[in-house]
Amino acid sequence: MEVIELLLVTPLMPSVMNELEHSYRVHRLYEADDRPRFLDEVGNNIRAIATDGHAGASAQIMDALPNLEIISCLGVGVDAIDLPHAAAQNVIVTNTPDVLNDDVANLAVGLLLAASRGIVAGDRFVRDREWLEGNMPLMRSIRSKPVGILGLGRIGKDIAHKLEIFGCDILYHGRKEQPEQPYRYYADLVAMAKDSDYLIVICPANDETRNIVDRQVMDALGPEGTLINIARGSVVDEAELVAALRDGRLGGAALDVFADEPRVPEVLFTMDNVILQPHIGSATVETRQAMGDLVIRNLALHFSGQPVATPVVAG
Repeated sequence: MEVIELLLVTPLMPSVMNELEHSYRVHRLYEADDRPRFLDEVGNNIRAIATDGHAGASAQIMDALPNLEIISCLGVGVDAIDLPHAAAQNVIVTNTPDVLNDDVANLAVGLLLAASRGIVAGDRFVRDREWLEGNMPLMRSIRSKPVGILGLGRIGKDIAHKLEIFGCDILYHGRKEQPEQPYRYYADLVAMAKDSDYLIVICPANDETRNIVDRQVMDALGPEGTLINIARGSVVDEAELVAALRDGRLGGAALDVFADEPRVPEVLFTMDNVILQPHIGSATVETRQAMGDLVIRNLALHFSGQPVATPVVAG
């Protein structure tokens, strides 16, 4: 029986790596001291890549693997994979949508609640014994507040449904209106930001959306507004975000993603109106296991001659 050889670009969760080792001959690119030499030695035999949304797969890696058939990615975001190059090489790309919607949406709602009710600040207030000197200032309710969602895809819809329970007024912006949705559509992102108290960013990261949340959007959101980003750091102009927060032109931010992870602008550490998280949108045991299972399933389907479950199409 033929043993299929697979390139593992980055470490994945142990259960996934164990399954890959059981089913394939795995070559670990991330352990190689000289990656070009390593790829030159094993490249002709590699038929699959397993990776995640951060490490991705570059055109250079694909070019070193002339017999590559499939890239199976753990994660929804595929901006680190050169999709046009994969398409030109007839390489199938898969990701892991849907199985992470619930937990990512839950984090978005959690960040909104934490920002509006000062949950992180309240924790510090108690720990620092400031409560002994008096009560915390009153915070804000989110009932009836307008919440703009940038990107009403699978996760965006889940966020919207959850926020309906809290009585929020849901607005959304995307490439096109979705008439079947009950929420208010804005063709102009700046106009939506102006009408929003909270702006949740959950759109795909690509050339079209790079820095789409710019100074104009932040100024429209304004000194009473809060930006929540759980998409990708590249979607927000991070330098402008820091400046807007520093100058008081933006009221606050709750961020799970950054432009150069895991490096975060240190000035944000000093800001009490900012909540920081280490890119944990899908980071629960249950969701990561489901994502890992889908990575394995897509590979198994392809090498058994069946269509993959979750293909990604360039463009």
